[in-house]
Amino acid sequence: MTSRTLAVVSAGLGRPSSTRLLADQLAAAARDELAARGATTVELRTVELREHAHDVVNHLLTGFPPAALRQTLDDVAAADGLIAVTPIFNASYNGLFKSFFDVVDREALAGKPVLIGATGGTARHSLALEHAVRPMFAYLRAATLPTAVFAAPEDWAGDDGDSALRSRIRWAAAELAEQVDRRPPATGPADPFALTTDFADLLAGRDPA
Repeated sequence: MTSRTLAVVSAGLGRPSSTRLLADQLAAAARDELAARGATTVELRTVELREHAHDVVNHLLTGFPPAALRQTLDDVAAADGLIAVTPIFNASYNGLFKSFFDVVDREALAGKPVLIGATGGTARHSLALEHAVRPMFAYLRAATLPTAVFAAPEDWAGDDGDSALRSRIRWAAAELAEQVDRRPPATGPADPFALTTDFADLLAGRDPA
């Protein structure tokens, strides 16, 4: 029995946002799957990237994240699994989604289970998950799940518990829960200022190596 944490990143720009709706449904399904596998608690840490847009740009320009963005980056690095959902613009992820993952530490997603999802104005945009989103996470060495979830406008119309979209959400959530469950709990990001040498040795000028 253990506690688990999922980071949920939504790059939707509008309010309300179908991208955020899909992210929330994936997160809820994954939480239920983890609970069914014995997780005592499952914490969802949801990130609305539109709230960090200016901070992301400042980080790209200066190399230093403001405090709120630093906490968000730490939450993503410390999570046991990640759900990342973007709207598709011009056959690819939107610029905010890409910019955020450009400032994520290059080791933060290595080996981390990632469930990818997207929304778009037509089902033809679903291919962007495979030719744009998945390769980006492969480059970041994430353990991207086989099933990706795309939602077009028609998927929401008359949506109910037995719809094709709901089935895909449940399937992908089960894959994420399985991968998270088989891994030890995440320990969080490394502290770049942590001492690796005993303080007494530092004062004495001794190198323990």
